[in-house]
Amino acid sequence: MTTPQHCPGFESFKNLKSFECKCPKCGAAKEIFSDEFDKSHKCDSCGEPIDFTQCTLDGAA
Repeated sequence: MTTPQHCPGFESFKNLKSFECKCPKCGAAKEIFSDEFDKSHKCDSCGEPIDFTQCTLDGAA
C-alpha cells in the first residue's frame, strides 16, 4: 500500500481559478472561485450585489 501524494478529492478542485472584485458601493474586495461564478454574490461588508462579469483573473487555487 502506498501513501497518497495529496488529499482525496484533490482532482476535482485542481483546475479552479480565483476571481476577485471590488464592491461598486464600498470598495471592499470579494473573492470567489470559478465553480461559483454562475451564482449571485453580495459584498460581505455592505450587502451590495457584485457583478463578477467585471472581474479579473487573480490566480489558480
